[in-house]
Amino acid sequence: MSERALSFGAIAAAYERYRPGYPAALHDLVASYAGRPIRTALEIGAGTGKATRLFAEHGIAVTATEPDPAMLAELRRHAPVSVRAEQATFEEIRPDHPYDLVYAAAALHWTSPDGRWERAAALLEPGGVFASFGGPVQLADPAAQEAVDAARAPFLATDEIPSPDGTPWDAAMLWPGTELQRSDDFTDVQQHVIERRLTMPAHDYVGHLSTVSAYLMLPPADRQQVFERILAALPPQVEVAADVTAHLARRRDG
Repeated sequence: MSERALSFGAIAAAYERYRPGYPAALHDLVASYAGRPIRTALEIGAGTGKATRLFAEHGIAVTATEPDPAMLAELRRHAPVSVRAEQATFEEIRPDHPYDLVYAAAALHWTSPDGRWERAAALLEPGGVFASFGGPVQLADPAAQEAVDAARAPFLATDEIPSPDGTPWDAAMLWPGTELQRSDDFTDVQQHVIERRLTMPAHDYVGHLSTVSAYLMLPPADRQQVFERILAALPPQVEVAADVTAHLARRRDG
């Protein structure tokens, strides 16, 4: 995995504190799409367990995999006792049985594209569900976002991760749906957006930015300076758009 992909361990506690969790509507969407009981699930790149808890709390036996030991330790501190947590990259997973659901929460872009979908299909029961979901946390006020962009510009042109397959962000079907549509292992590819607005102190918004990999790659002095500039550009409270974009697909029966 890249240095950027493995940068989160140093801020595991901040990741747990400042990253928003996932809404109950996400579980309901996945369950409705599955159309049959989901009893077992495998999570790819579980981080501190934001999505782990959502599915485990609905009675699903979740095996959560995470390559970074510090992130895994934070996950184990917060996950229900029913969760089985293992240190592994997606490429290292060697399951002892197939799962009803395999999912990744804001983590799939860190996996290797080589054999990605064959590997995912091999982890699933025939007809089982693959889900990938996440999305940026952005300021809802365009003027506030412009002020933050200007404050960040001397240090970073953008804090976004480019689409892994080059699909524009305004396309009708986004990555990884685009790859899933081309895969012979999956069918019935769907894309859904769960709209969400959150209000938080500006300090917490900057705390969230401190968990974004683009900032983690900056030298510490630059990172501190850009956060101070961004905080100074914001009002005390901010509204953010934290929409969750979900891609769902079904393993072919063959």
